[in-house]
Amino acid sequence: MIKKILTNIGKKSKSALAHQVDTKKKNKVLIDYCSLIKKNQKLILSANKKDVNRSISKGVEKNLIERLILNEKKIDNIISSIKSVIKLKDPTNRVLEKWNRPNGLKISKISIPIGIIAIIYESRPNVTSDVASLCFKSGNPVILRGGSEAFFSNKILSKLFRDSLKKNNINENFVQFIDSTSRNIVDYLLSKMDKYVDVVIPRGGKNLVKKVQKLSNLPVIGHLEGVCHTYVDKNANLNTAKKIIFNAKLRNTAICGATETILVHQKILKKSCNIILKHLEDHGCKIIGDNRIKKNYKGKIIRATNKDWSKEYLSATVSVKCVRDINDAINHINKYGTMHTDSIITMNKKSAKKFLNEVKSSIAMHNTSTQFADGGEFGFGGEVGISTNKLPPRGPVGLNQLVSYKYQISSNGRIRK
Repeated sequence: MIKKILTNIGKKSKSALAHQVDTKKKNKVLIDYCSLIKKNQKLILSANKKDVNRSISKGVEKNLIERLILNEKKIDNIISSIKSVIKLKDPTNRVLEKWNRPNGLKISKISIPIGIIAIIYESRPNVTSDVASLCFKSGNPVILRGGSEAFFSNKILSKLFRDSLKKNNINENFVQFIDSTSRNIVDYLLSKMDKYVDVVIPRGGKNLVKKVQKLSNLPVIGHLEGVCHTYVDKNANLNTAKKIIFNAKLRNTAICGATETILVHQKILKKSCNIILKHLEDHGCKIIGDNRIKKNYKGKIIRATNKDWSKEYLSATVSVKCVRDINDAINHINKYGTMHTDSIITMNKKSAKKFLNEVKSSIAMHNTSTQFADGGEFGFGGEVGISTNKLPPRGPVGLNQLVSYKYQISSNGRIRK
């Protein structure tokens, strides 16, 4: 039964991929999708309420329920995100480079869609609209497998996209939602669908991503965890550091770009601890520190163990470590970090350059909150996820990262000697 369902979905996606759509029509679909979301707002909120109530009754974790909840403001944000995709240039069928060779070949490098993309995700209904919009505009049919906790919300948002496609006489199978909550569906999708699916992108917690990486026979774009760091250098402006770290940790503790570890240069330890950490503690943040931090911080603090340097808390908890210098900070990040997002706070341009060049992160920042690790904030029109892979795409995967390329070659009948 599962084989039949997914094979049918795969065939429909291939059919959609064979009929590419011009930019004007793509944008018209997205404009109509915005209108349908606005028009059906009450239905969306009703479906979402059903998801929320069911999740609460099942004892789903609080941070997952917070991600799940939709309201009028969040729906406006969904529409705004789609409108930003509309404004972006179509990334497909662009001449990236062209050159002539002495052997008579005329070579062009042309951007093309990646192909059929499967997205496996949890909790956030806005992922449905974001990835459907980004994948469609980049010419990629998408297969959506959302988490059971957001089933009804995801179902209506994907249906409205298909309605918009149908209204514009475009193959509605550019967007398909897997209408089943069976976990066996995911297992089969990852292990048996290489004939139909070109890449899989997981968006969710550590357990989901681990499962995808373990089972998948398909290329995977994504990241396992976001153990992000903010390093306060000896030349940091402490008021700037206080402001940035407060935002990086507490603006939204549940996102992968939240700072989980603060590193502090030993030369500013006494000053910085009670300026930066007290501000966090006063706003409900639990502080876990090494021996030197514990000795210098006057507030409430728990002693850190080595395990704390690898933790992604996703809550109002932060681990804090004293480092000898910038090299010690970089070495710590490269050892315990997850190549997601790491930031340095300093007024010293030379130190900033060294940090930006030497941390292995897919996103390295200077005097900036790690919470900016987001495709929308980068101007990508949203994101399908963040990749910490060493091979591209890296960082936020938005519209321009959802294309591949091919070479087109012509000559006047040349043959190779």
